[in-house]
Amino acid sequence: MGMTHERLLDELWTTTLARLGGEEKITAAARETRAFLRPREIKSAVDLLRIVLAYCLGGMGLRSTSAWAAAMGIADVSNVALLGRLRNCTDWMQGLVEDLLAGGSGAAAGGRPIRLLDGTLVAKASVEARRAGGAWRIHAAFDLPSEKFSFFELTDEKGSEQLDRVSVVPGEIRIADRGFMSTERLAAVLEAGADVIVRTPWRRVQWLDETGKTLDLVTTLEAACATGCIDRPVGLARKNAAPLQLRLIAIRKPPAEREKARAKARHEASKEKARISAGTLIAAEWMLLVTSLPANAFPLTAIADLHRARWRIELAFERLKSLIGLAGPPGNDPAVAKTWILAHLLMILLLEPQSSAPEVSPRRAA
Repeated sequence: MGMTHERLLDELWTTTLARLGGEEKITAAARETRAFLRPREIKSAVDLLRIVLAYCLGGMGLRSTSAWAAAMGIADVSNVALLGRLRNCTDWMQGLVEDLLAGGSGAAAGGRPIRLLDGTLVAKASVEARRAGGAWRIHAAFDLPSEKFSFFELTDEKGSEQLDRVSVVPGEIRIADRGFMSTERLAAVLEAGADVIVRTPWRRVQWLDETGKTLDLVTTLEAACATGCIDRPVGLARKNAAPLQLRLIAIRKPPAEREKARAKARHEASKEKARISAGTLIAAEWMLLVTSLPANAFPLTAIADLHRARWRIELAFERLKSLIGLAGPPGNDPAVAKTWILAHLLMILLLEPQSSAPEVSPRRAA
């Protein structure tokens, strides 16, 4: 029989409580976060937790959840009272997620941990919010080779992708796509003791050569068309500090991918009603990476292989959504929506050790 959230809420409820640290710890956390202060229609923090998870994970509305709680002999609580409880549970649920943090991320390339950064969106409930681009963004880090999420943070759509959002594990190799590229945030990660491999757009940074002079990246790319690759020192200018000294890794895409990339660049320019530059079309033919890893230990092919490992976090997100049906929360109340999403993150932690999905152990959800 497959592991489901229903089993963890019913026949394996005792196991669920043990995984979360036991009744005493759960109750203390509920009181500390003011999710549960005194027995009323709901007699204990454990009963409240069971009801909250049933609502968030069971596909039931507030009235149906209230009826379910009464039928199970857990509590006689109205749908209005349940709504108020859900609004107060965000910090509590966040703490429960944090407490399921697993141990170290394991060793990977050269005996060092690899951390993949990415995010995923779930839609807000109202049609108006969705039309305006409204969504909840789950920021995450995924560790290799342990195949574990080591960080979750929850924001709305205004929460941007940030390379330094996740605390650095000294010695890690942090890998991210171009949405994370920011010279100042990259510098912060390096100063904290990590190395990086970050894909970068050609125009978001000021490129410098070894002498500190401006580097004409388009000319550099054109000159390398015959070989199809570049591995050279490069500087990234900063506002109030010395330039970052990194390596530029550039790999020319195969012909079919080059044409698709140029077409995409033209489409994006047309949406903005802008005239596309020749430089943009040339740069579109290349995958551009910057890295702090040394060439003697990590040659160009190794950097490319490490960056391609990003598909692991994308697959992990797909499994997270398919395993527990993570989608947009059903209501528009921000506090309830956060509780709803956090409950899903909590449940994936409880379900995963019993499943074939990647192990998940988030560090933080806020």
